[in-house]
Amino acid sequence: MPDNFQISKIAAIGATLLLVGVGFVFGQVSPSVVSVGTDTKSLNFASLQETYEILQRKYDGQLDPAKVLEGAKAGLVGSTGDPYTVYLNKEQAQALEDDLSGTLSGIGAEVGIKGGKLTIIAPLSGSPAEAAGLKPGDYVIKVDETDTAGLPLDEAVSKIRGPKDTKVMLKIIRGNGEPFDINITRQVINVSSVKSSLKNGNIGHIQLTRFADDSGEKVAEAARSLKAQGATKFILDMRNNPGGYLASSVDVSSQFLPAGKLIVEEKHGQKVRESLKSQKGGELIGVSLVVLINEGSASASEIVAGALQDHRAAKLIGEKTFGKGSVQEIIKIPGGELKITVARWYTPKGRNIDKEGIKPDIKVKQTQADFDASRDPQLERALQELK
Repeated sequence: MPDNFQISKIAAIGATLLLVGVGFVFGQVSPSVVSVGTDTKSLNFASLQETYEILQRKYDGQLDPAKVLEGAKAGLVGSTGDPYTVYLNKEQAQALEDDLSGTLSGIGAEVGIKGGKLTIIAPLSGSPAEAAGLKPGDYVIKVDETDTAGLPLDEAVSKIRGPKDTKVMLKIIRGNGEPFDINITRQVINVSSVKSSLKNGNIGHIQLTRFADDSGEKVAEAARSLKAQGATKFILDMRNNPGGYLASSVDVSSQFLPAGKLIVEEKHGQKVRESLKSQKGGELIGVSLVVLINEGSASASEIVAGALQDHRAAKLIGEKTFGKGSVQEIIKIPGGELKITVARWYTPKGRNIDKEGIKPDIKVKQTQADFDASRDPQLERALQELK
């Protein structure tokens, strides 16, 4: 997981297994349940059955057969040694689907670590957090009975989120005041993958937080709206974007590239599995464009950044990306889902960035001091570049 102090998260979002902050690209999602066959070929499962029988006879406690089976599946898949090839039980699979759809259950507040403290960056408009009176800059010193001092951001977020209609208590310090409690009832939060704003009168700033199935159209809508407001130059901000659907990375890239341009090539071993090209109808082809990236930009973000860099359609500013160059496919099986690495992807110029990342054209860091003071030197440099 990238260690980015500046990552902020929506408190509706929990720590989905291996996905939050790690980056992921999904190819085809199989809609059908795959039958489990009986052909074991080189695998002898007799010792596994024997182990289970010994547990039944000897273990001083209760065994849950369903959990035993889940553990066996997880162990089998985990033997690949690939952190992106995993078994997901029903709850984990649902959490993954929720993450990608942006429909999540929580309080609806963006949070981050500022000055070493868990801080409310902003409550979302119309959210339970806003209704309860949370303000930007509020320090959260406790979540229920858990002290947040030294608590990792992902863990803090996972404690704030929870099922709809359940309550969470936040102990807050506002300014130099005394601590006070705010009780918030969690609700379903719809989080858009795209936000946009106009900067300096003619620069459109499009923030892409994940690659959902509708992100390409959302970017197009933002582009049309910003152009109507007078934007002639654009910033695509993919900082701390962990990835999402592969098809969405093609849709987003197609907003900036003419039809027929190679965006990404998938290879299984040395064999080309698929070559994906831009589609017609892009809203921002040929515009002056800067792309913002950092160590939290992963997977689908790297596909878009790599394609735009290779085709010289944009200048990349920020820090080297996370470095995840593999594609996963989700396959339904009885009791859960398998997420399996099925290919590696390559940029138009043949770069596989697995563990290497995409390097920016202009390197600009954002320090802890910058973040604490609400300074954004990367965005400032992008604005200067387009000025």
